[in-house]
Amino acid sequence: MATDTHCPYCSLQCGMRLTGRRVPEVSAWEEFTVNAGALCRKGWAAAGLYGGRERLTSPLVRDRATGEWAAVTWDDALDRVAAGIRAAQAAKGPDGVAVFGGGGLTNEKAYALGKLARVALGTSQIDYNGRWCMSSAASAGIRAFGLDRGLPFPLADVEETDVLVLVGSNLAETMPPAARHLDRLRARGGRVVVIDPRRTPTADRADLVLQPVPGTDLALALGLLHLLVAAGAVDEDYLAARTTGWAQVKESVAPWWPERVERVTGIEAAEVRELAAMLAGSPRVMVLTARGAEQHSTGSDTVLAWINVALALGMVGKRGGGYGCLTGQGNGQGGREHGQKADQLPGYRRIDDPAARAHVAGVWGVDPDSLPGPGRSAYELLDACGTDDGPAAMLVLGSNIVVSAPNATQVTARLEALDLLVVCDVVMSETAAIADVVLPVTQWAEETGTMTNLEGRVVLRQKAITPPSGVRSDLEVIAAIAERLGSTATFATDPEEVFAELGRASAGGPADYSSITYDRIRAEGGVFWGGERLFASSFNHPDGRARMLSVEHRGAAEVPDDDYPVHLTTGRVLAQYQSGAQTRRVRDLPDDGPFVELHPLLAGRLGLATGEAVQVSTRRGTMTAPARVVTTIRPDTVFVPFHWVGANRLTNDALDPASRMPEFKVCAARLAAVGRG
Repeated sequence: MATDTHCPYCSLQCGMRLTGRRVPEVSAWEEFTVNAGALCRKGWAAAGLYGGRERLTSPLVRDRATGEWAAVTWDDALDRVAAGIRAAQAAKGPDGVAVFGGGGLTNEKAYALGKLARVALGTSQIDYNGRWCMSSAASAGIRAFGLDRGLPFPLADVEETDVLVLVGSNLAETMPPAARHLDRLRARGGRVVVIDPRRTPTADRADLVLQPVPGTDLALALGLLHLLVAAGAVDEDYLAARTTGWAQVKESVAPWWPERVERVTGIEAAEVRELAAMLAGSPRVMVLTARGAEQHSTGSDTVLAWINVALALGMVGKRGGGYGCLTGQGNGQGGREHGQKADQLPGYRRIDDPAARAHVAGVWGVDPDSLPGPGRSAYELLDACGTDDGPAAMLVLGSNIVVSAPNATQVTARLEALDLLVVCDVVMSETAAIADVVLPVTQWAEETGTMTNLEGRVVLRQKAITPPSGVRSDLEVIAAIAERLGSTATFATDPEEVFAELGRASAGGPADYSSITYDRIRAEGGVFWGGERLFASSFNHPDGRARMLSVEHRGAAEVPDDDYPVHLTTGRVLAQYQSGAQTRRVRDLPDDGPFVELHPLLAGRLGLATGEAVQVSTRRGTMTAPARVVTTIRPDTVFVPFHWVGANRLTNDALDPASRMPEFKVCAARLAAVGRG
């Protein structure tokens, strides 16, 4: 019997069918509209996650003195976790315990994790790795539109636009089934623009490719808006009827003539003018940003600048036009809507809003005053671990922090300074390897739960196979910890029951799931929260208008100098996903390891050829990997994929002041051929 479900990886949440009871076999689910049966190589190979020798099936505890692991019973492991939590609370109060979640957790798990933190633990110290994914776009969307939903329209609307501008997105490799929309757009006469320091496979589907200096996408947006104003291409009627703040924004872009943009971005003024003319002469324009534009200390301002371009053209809310963000993680959207983010309660409510606190507390059956306030953001939380005023214990679900955190050497040291680190995982990830207690949990296809894809479409991942003996679901782990801590609130373990409670808690909030049920999702092939398309007639501010906000280019927090003369940027490769904890263990996916991509001019100065070892150093760390000499990257920039230990030992932990997003996408680096000084 076949089970309709969804891929375990990216935010497309492609539909697939699984057959087989022990090791599932993947086949096409052609009726699911998002991918219509298409899958990338990771999706087709997803069954390779099962049957491996590295699967954890028993709780493990580590002896810190010897480093040796011992298998224990679930009762022993959970008792040890509860005792460690009580000790941390006794020493430091409720905030002595922290919780770290993930953008790959189901909505039910994210909701239960937030409830565990606020009710059973009473801690404000909870955040998740989605802070490193879409937080800058989310911050900008809330400020501009009053609402954050990555794509406020179905992904297929991309095919209906006339000009699609992709800013910092390599979707041909990161979500390949989506690339067919680019092909169909161009087949009907539309044009695609790719803005990226690297000429990626996505650029092969583009009509115009611009390769800016990393960290300068904001300046390009300012320059484009300057030219649109000069050309009289701004939709003044739309701006007067549907926005506020245009006069200030118009004044702020006046100094950004094309030659200034060229000096800052490295993009020739003629190319800036070409793109502006393309936008000015097109009935429908769509701008989509991704991590390349957002993972910066200026990421939220960069997104606001591109939103201003879309608003100035009168495109937001127009079918086939507007602004959207291409979410990264599988549940990057839903994962931040239901309470595992430091400043939020379920339904995307603010935790410092008295009305929100009263509503959610009523669903939970607790006093609103008992709920903690906002806590630290993800990096700030990790950096505080084991310090005098930081947590002494941490519970981690759905995140491989040691590989994925910026300035990872520092973060790893902070995790090792905790009195208790508990990790729930399916394999011994790099983060689990330094934990005190590792709890083996179910994974995709062994459990049921909902995900919210990049369109805001809530989908149902259905259980297809029986999990190995000895593992438990994250929901069961959360409930067991709450029970041992004496929580008076109820923690359900059935995912459909948890989802129903999530619906009640989110009712009336910006992300309201109260009308969505498992039965509706099955019947409709997924349900859009808020409706299929947003902003057609109104934005989510009290006056119904979008906010246009003036922003200014500041540049990267760290720029090249004599000691570190090149830009370093990071990203993904086709066959791997996130920290690689899953994909690096799938035999059918090629694992060539990390590499350093650099231009022939730079390689020539170092005397390097493809395959030779090169050392990359920043002010935070050093890594060595084989060189890949390519003509598709800027000569002043090098690229390292982040799926392996190493890349994030180099990256900068400078934070965006609004979103608290670290600056993963640019820092200053130096290179040396290994053995040559």
